[in-house]
Amino acid sequence: MSTERPAYATEPHRVAYREAGDLGTLRTYVTSYAEEAGLPASRSGLLALAVSELATNTLMYTAGGGTMVLWAEPGEIVCELHDQGPVASRPSPVLMPAADAPSGRGLAIVDQVCDEVRTYRTEQSTVVQVRMRL
Repeated sequence: MSTERPAYATEPHRVAYREAGDLGTLRTYVTSYAEEAGLPASRSGLLALAVSELATNTLMYTAGGGTMVLWAEPGEIVCELHDQGPVASRPSPVLMPAADAPSGRGLAIVDQVCDEVRTYRTEQSTVVQVRMRL
């Protein structure tokens, strides 16, 4: 899979996150960027939720935090979260756990609110890429 952005994409915005206190800033940044790019407020909130769930997983299950990379392409917003976690074999779609399960909803929520979700590994990191159409 090619990880290069198309030539027509806007320059990426990079935001590092290292601790739980960074999550609110990350959500605010994503919401603001997405709305400026033309994503309706109801959808920008969903994108911020997805990013928050993915970043929370990074903080809970990996060391060192991660980096969010956000850009716009014609007709969609693309957001990648890079960290040092393993690429798990993700079922597609991720099923919502039972109501009494103590955890496991994050990836299911991401799958439900984003138009596309991809997971892959580069030489430097594991990447989860989400896309939302404008």
